[in-house]
Amino acid sequence: MTLSGRPKPRVIVIVGPTGVGKTEMALKLAGRWKGEIVSADSMQVYRGMDIGTAKPTVDQRRRIPHHLIDVVDPDGTFDASRYCDLARSVIAGLHGEKKNVFVVGGTGLYVRALLGGLIVGPGRDDQLRRELWEKIERSGNAGLHGRLQDSDPRAAARINPHDRVRIIRALEVFELTGRSIVDHQEGHRFQERPYETLIIGLMLERERLRAGIDLRTERMIADGFVEEVRGLLAKGYDRSLRPMQSLGYRHLVACLAGESTLEEAVCRIKRDTYRYARRQMTWFSAERELVWHAPDDFTAAAERVGRFLGET
Repeated sequence: MTLSGRPKPRVIVIVGPTGVGKTEMALKLAGRWKGEIVSADSMQVYRGMDIGTAKPTVDQRRRIPHHLIDVVDPDGTFDASRYCDLARSVIAGLHGEKKNVFVVGGTGLYVRALLGGLIVGPGRDDQLRRELWEKIERSGNAGLHGRLQDSDPRAAARINPHDRVRIIRALEVFELTGRSIVDHQEGHRFQERPYETLIIGLMLERERLRAGIDLRTERMIADGFVEEVRGLLAKGYDRSLRPMQSLGYRHLVACLAGESTLEEAVCRIKRDTYRYARRQMTWFSAERELVWHAPDDFTAAAERVGRFLGET
């Protein structure tokens, strides 16, 4: 119950590593319970970035309404704060229409912030962020992570050296407040709890997940991923933009710039996507309310959703 005595909205959350089959499971569950899907993917918000972000197809979006896809252009700003504002507004509207809500995605920070609230910390500093992104261009991820290690070793110990976005945010918080982002996180602990939630995690054995990622990467290339990236560059979206630095896009930008062959780029996409998937698994494993399911075990997941929604 909320403080007003009204029941909290019920939200079904489906998470898991990239390439595990979240979209397929969500479509089946939302179809069974006449629900709508709220994306929790930090890349699917960008218009024109379709193949490399594995957006649901037009047909899938016709079958089940999706929200928070194609929200901003690649040169626009988007972060967890804006995501929370938009997602909570959508959920409130769906709750008012008595529609079941399925939050689906692999961006752990978005999910955690939506369900538990945002850390009260300093706002973004665009000038500082530009300087930090420029440092990445000059010295790479290792140089920036080294700077974090020097200034905030507690945060550096928690953040993967390849996670550019979290490194930059940790440095930004330290520069603006003189305190570690870890202190802000520990003081907050994501405990707002505006919803009654059921969290379903999808998991595959690692070798099956790796094989699926390899196959999906090859399918993306066949579907025109290179042409998509070439088109974004032709529209004037610079390679330094945050979305263009994301998984897959930065690899193909480098390929198109003559810095690698396509074969080398594809191998690196597969490797880095699997590394990212492993980090996602580590992140979601910390969610105490989450119960794991195989992505093809619709029956078990559906039974849990039915009980959560009060079906007998």
